[in-house]
Amino acid sequence: MESPLKFLYLLSFAVILGCSILRESAAAPDGGFTVELVHRDSPRSPSYNPADTPYQRIANAIRRSISRVSRLDPNAVKPPGTPSAEIVSSNGAYIMNVSLGTPRVTIVGIADTGSDLIWTQCKPCTDCFKQATPIFDPSRSSTYKDVSCGTSLCSLIDQTSCGSGRGRLCQYSYSYGDRSYTGGNLATETFTLGSTSGRPVSFPGLLFGCGHQNGGNFDETMDGIIGLGGGAASLITQMGRATGGKFSYCLVPLNSESGQSSKLNFGANAVVAGRGTVSTPLVQKQPDTFYYLILEAVSVGKTRIEFTSSSSSGGLRPSAADEGNIIIDSGTTLTLLPQDFYDEIEAAMVEQVKLTRVSDPSQLLSLCYEAATDAGLRIPPVTFHFRGADVVLSPGNSFVRVADNIICFTLNPGDFSIYGNLAQMNFLVGYDTQNNKLSFKPVDCTLH
Repeated sequence: MESPLKFLYLLSFAVILGCSILRESAAAPDGGFTVELVHRDSPRSPSYNPADTPYQRIANAIRRSISRVSRLDPNAVKPPGTPSAEIVSSNGAYIMNVSLGTPRVTIVGIADTGSDLIWTQCKPCTDCFKQATPIFDPSRSSTYKDVSCGTSLCSLIDQTSCGSGRGRLCQYSYSYGDRSYTGGNLATETFTLGSTSGRPVSFPGLLFGCGHQNGGNFDETMDGIIGLGGGAASLITQMGRATGGKFSYCLVPLNSESGQSSKLNFGANAVVAGRGTVSTPLVQKQPDTFYYLILEAVSVGKTRIEFTSSSSSGGLRPSAADEGNIIIDSGTTLTLLPQDFYDEIEAAMVEQVKLTRVSDPSQLLSLCYEAATDAGLRIPPVTFHFRGADVVLSPGNSFVRVADNIICFTLNPGDFSIYGNLAQMNFLVGYDTQNNKLSFKPVDCTLH
């Protein structure tokens, strides 16, 4: 399971309960709130492995990025038979520490922009994976409430069924493209998220899955998944009224030595504006989980390649005429494009870069060069021409160092198109889901 890019960050939410929190929740849209984002391989991450070298961490992130494609397949999810937080990526997804219940219990969930359902393992756990923290016990929370069949909440996700007898409860069964799965009762609960301002924010009555049968690609540092997609059951959508449907993030480069963490912003703090800001439509289409953009072309230096033409594998690849032909995902490390489109981009890069071409030591990336240092590299800018917004990537976005003397292109062929997190680093990326707009602003994320 990859992310971030579904790559890289842990939302660690401190939770404080009490009436004062409920009052602050109502005030959140006015002032907004901000969370820290910590990379999966940071020493602050629960998944940190001190034995890995920097290049091993890069290779692992790339492997997760490639395997994550199955999780983001729009056809993969099917039945089987204004807060602030610190985000750390694990297995390609963001990990969020969230508090729920009364009294509060902290859970560690993968923050997944490619799914909607919020769920955690629950007692009684009849078939569960091992987790380091205590499993959530709904019987000990005064604010836990099962969802009944026939209610509107029960219909927010497709994979539901009803038990027999009086007081039938809404049960769910949810699976992912990487064969991870969860099943249990849909319920509502109070979620409380801490903020970097020290003002925790409480959200009562959020829908989530209380999972009694769960398994798949999880390690014991994880308790479940926090869906951050665009669907009705996601955390982003359920917080919509309190945040105005706005969130943004600023991803610090992987090789940054500043010690600064990335930031995730909500509400008023998430507005992206000012000099250098460009905006493009967020396209609503099915499945509504994903954040779709319209990519018209990609330029390498002054060579522009249109996102149209016949595919070498037969048929037609998506074009700019399609409303929503690429997904933006903070959990996928690489940027993935159809093979024939990628081939044209790679050919333009090879023509313009006068370095010695070499193979990727991990045999994962297609285009690599020998380069002992980053200083003085003559790498042409790569520009993504989204509708209404030209996003210019620096060499630090378009190439990643995979060995002491090797850099590799961060674009790669894929089954469908994803704009990944390496391309988003050192940009303030803002989502306005109410006005269907996505904004980019080039910044130094170590300062934001």
